[in-house]
Amino acid sequence: MSADEKFAVCVDGWFDGERHHAAPATFLVWDRRVADIAAGDHGAELAQRGMKVLRGGFLLPGLVDAHVHLFLDGAPTDGTLRSAHLKQPLEQLTAAARESARQTLACGVTLVRDAGDRHGINNRIRAEALDAASGLPRVHSGGLGVKRAKRYGAFMATDVADADSIRHSVTELARDNDEIKLILTGIIDFDAGAVTDEPQFDLEDARLVVATSQACGRKTFAHCSGAKGLAIAAQARVGSIEHGFFMNRETLAVMADTGIAWTPTFSPVHFQWAHPQAVGWSSNTVGNLRRILDEHARHLLLAHQMGVTLLLGTDAGSMGVVHGEGVFAEIDRYLEAGLPLEAVLAAATSAARKHFGCATTTLARGSDFDAVLLPGSPFKDTATLRQPLEAWTARA
Repeated sequence: MSADEKFAVCVDGWFDGERHHAAPATFLVWDRRVADIAAGDHGAELAQRGMKVLRGGFLLPGLVDAHVHLFLDGAPTDGTLRSAHLKQPLEQLTAAARESARQTLACGVTLVRDAGDRHGINNRIRAEALDAASGLPRVHSGGLGVKRAKRYGAFMATDVADADSIRHSVTELARDNDEIKLILTGIIDFDAGAVTDEPQFDLEDARLVVATSQACGRKTFAHCSGAKGLAIAAQARVGSIEHGFFMNRETLAVMADTGIAWTPTFSPVHFQWAHPQAVGWSSNTVGNLRRILDEHARHLLLAHQMGVTLLLGTDAGSMGVVHGEGVFAEIDRYLEAGLPLEAVLAAATSAARKHFGCATTTLARGSDFDAVLLPGSPFKDTATLRQPLEAWTARA
């Protein structure tokens, strides 16, 4: 459809990003904006007037994956293949990222936050996505993050040392990045069932990253797991905590009080638990993975009950986490944890848009028409989320 075409969408029910509406409605769309939302099905009348009418069982805002790495391919599980992928020339990695983005949109995900790559591919795809004919979802880009030398995160961050280098690097990165990523901790030692290394930044330097980012008009998001790192992230007032394994009530209380969001990213750990042969995990490690996931789910439900802002992100590009498709598995993890579907869909639609500062966060009169049409209601069968009939992406 051309950007200025008028059309109508008639559905049996819809979700506006916050609330479920179980009655039929007709959406009038003009120039990619919602001109009106009328109760009831007015399709026949509008068709007689010559307007194009689309029909479906359900409409909701386009899904959001709040944590991806577009240039990484989640499908291969063989270590040799994954290493070979990273050694490809820049243009091939960019082409792979472009394909990942298109695959994401085909799943009804109309906005992603790319959580870092050292090549700047995420910023490039962000620019390409502004073209309505690109077939790409919108990209909120973390560009290149910041880390300590010889510590985890070389594929997505640059090294910073003292206070001056933090100020300089963050200020420079803020020119291109939508957010500043702080690699606060390393990865989990699954054999030990814990985060065994010390945080990369102490509280003073973490606060400096946050303050410098804020001075540049940017939020921060922190790669962080383990009690020590989580305490620093919360006290530094980062914008969001990514992953957040080994969460605790004390940190959640600070997050609820200060508006720090949480993107739990179950998917990579769940894949390794469900497919231990892909990594060669022992039965002891598999048990650790299960305990970590169960505690993560318990704290996710607690976060919901305490009013913490939740963002749904998959860490797509990690082993076993396929772009686009991973969103549905992540939704399943939220539901298994006991969250109501309305809350899960809010985490996967409006919550991220609000956190990212998007002009439109819900489906409403006058909003950008960023939406997904489904054959039926996910409130009756969540499998319909996996069957998008059509998706529209806002460009502003």
